[in-house]
Amino acid sequence: MTTDTAERTTTAATARTEAPVVTGIGVTAPNGLGTETWWNAVLRGESGIRPITRFDADRYPARLAGEIPGFDPAAHVPGRLLPQTDHMTRLALAAADEALADARIDTSELPDYAAGVITAASAGGFEFGQKELQALWSKGGQYVSAYQSFAWFYAVNTGQISIKNGLRGPSGVLVTEQAGGLDAVAQARRQIRRGVRLVVTGGIDSSLCPWGWAAHLAGGELTTASDPARAFLPFSADASGHVAGEGGALVILEDAASARERGATVYGSVAGYASTFDPAPGSGGTPRLGAAAELALRDAGLTPADVDVVFADAAGRRDADREEARAIAALFGPAGVPVTAPKTLTGRLAAGGASLDLAAALLSLRDQVIPPTAGVTGPAADCPIDLVTEVRRPERPLRTALVLARGRGGFNAAMVVRAA
Repeated sequence: MTTDTAERTTTAATARTEAPVVTGIGVTAPNGLGTETWWNAVLRGESGIRPITRFDADRYPARLAGEIPGFDPAAHVPGRLLPQTDHMTRLALAAADEALADARIDTSELPDYAAGVITAASAGGFEFGQKELQALWSKGGQYVSAYQSFAWFYAVNTGQISIKNGLRGPSGVLVTEQAGGLDAVAQARRQIRRGVRLVVTGGIDSSLCPWGWAAHLAGGELTTASDPARAFLPFSADASGHVAGEGGALVILEDAASARERGATVYGSVAGYASTFDPAPGSGGTPRLGAAAELALRDAGLTPADVDVVFADAAGRRDADREEARAIAALFGPAGVPVTAPKTLTGRLAAGGASLDLAAALLSLRDQVIPPTAGVTGPAADCPIDLVTEVRRPERPLRTALVLARGRGGFNAAMVVRAA
């Protein structure tokens, strides 16, 4: 073995043991298109929750949503791709473009199969499926089954990012609802440990169409409040459900050695991750979100004392909020760590929500600031947490953030990120 070969082998072995790093972020959110626009809106407490305009919602009991205004797909999607994509895929393409530009990645210079795309989705196929049903109803329309619609859509969402940017490495789509944004990043981390240089990962979701809205309502978790400022109040005694939204974040997760070699700016590292699954309803078992948090910290080689801020799942339902608050208090002690839920400004974004929280966590570490849980004046008496309700600049440096997510059906995910 030559000296040069030995050095490359040693570098590769070291890279597999280092935590991968985030070098780019792309955001499409109801309160801001673009990472810095959205982040500044978050710190100002500017909400993107408003009455639905995408369709006539007057006949529905829930009429508020986190819609993304002013999105021009032609500014982000090549004309040849417009007929092949729907709203969610166009949002994802825009976020991927921003993340790659932010990371200063020229995909044409990457070796073949060195970069891939791993995203999460859960509800975005509704719009595509609705169009297929409309085609069936129209004269001469060709019907594609709902199963085919969703399967094709999920493949297209990731595939269009891959094709547009020439990313021929590992790809995939995870479907674990609100937990998906973290699960996708975790899968990207696994691929980087296997030798992939970088992965475009995270989640973007959208189902703000009549068929998707019917599904949201059937879930029974939407608030019917009419005041946008008082609609989504997680951990509050006045919580009445959540507001659905669209958007999310995609990040560039990169091998640490590769990022260092090219002098990339690093937001932080993905130091730990774990997922759990809740027991079946009625079985008498306890929820497993707290176990996911403990396992993620163990994976990172950290203890609860190392965590400076928690980004909560924040379901906005009294029972679910109480369960999460008690899980956090059991791990950190009552009011033992600052807890925040900036998703109160966007609504819950399905698969895009957790990855947007991940972006918020990384920017909090960068700027040394904790964003607020908007609209909530304080936690309910049965939620023993230190809920951040105004922008907070803590006395001790922010070095470690824990991001929590729960998906419908019992999925739990927790991710630990560390400052650069």
